[in-house]
Amino acid sequence: MLEATSLSISYDGNRIVKDVSLHVNEGEIVSIIGPNGSGKSTLLKGMSRLIPCESGRVCIAGQELSAMRSKQISQMMCILCQSNQTPADMTVEELVSYGRTPHKKWFERLTREDHEIIDWAIEQTGMTSYRKRLVVSLSGGEAQRAWIAMALAQRPKVLLLDEPTTYLDIAHQLEVLELVRSLNKELGITVIMVLHDLNQASTYSDKICVIRSGVVELVGKPSEVLTHEMIRNVYGVEAEVEFTPNSTSPRIHPIRRAVANVG
Repeated sequence: MLEATSLSISYDGNRIVKDVSLHVNEGEIVSIIGPNGSGKSTLLKGMSRLIPCESGRVCIAGQELSAMRSKQISQMMCILCQSNQTPADMTVEELVSYGRTPHKKWFERLTREDHEIIDWAIEQTGMTSYRKRLVVSLSGGEAQRAWIAMALAQRPKVLLLDEPTTYLDIAHQLEVLELVRSLNKELGITVIMVLHDLNQASTYSDKICVIRSGVVELVGKPSEVLTHEMIRNVYGVEAEVEFTPNSTSPRIHPIRRAVANVG
């Protein structure tokens, strides 16, 4: 569904992402993890063409992004970044309606079908009772759901989320991740997200990509990737990795900093 091949991205002459290749199958949830400053968000933005890539290519459904118009890409893929802001007077319904923009001509009015899709997106995210509320009046978890509703209104095949649980308390973190998993299972949306919490990545991912210093270290199922050795080598932390009965997703229990720091 989405494939990056030999992708490199630089800022101010510094190469942040270095020759990264990543293949995401249709209907998968893939989490990108790694230490702070490792290039996770940069990789996600490069894969969405939100920022330019120095070299390499990205394809969606077999089409190379560089050969597609921005509107075409927006009809197939949506990215939500860490910090999203709206005008002070914008309601949830108005925000969600912007998801229809990639499907409209310049100044074209919303049709009955557009309004039906907006209603559907609001309902899917549990925001029906909030539709007339101002976005700025919402809690962090509510606002995140409103933005996901906007993304749904685009009807994307691929949804990219850059740290969707940032600034949320644990209850709202789980609420957002449960919503993401529900949309993935029920609607077949392919999801790629950057996460910091290893246990959340373990629970909500089909596949995990580990990146350190701009280089992909490992890609695989949570049970294959989340090992004592990986956590020690990549994060510089000693941890217990526990497999509970009837679960293939390991639980991570950090213990202490490793003797040798991460290089």
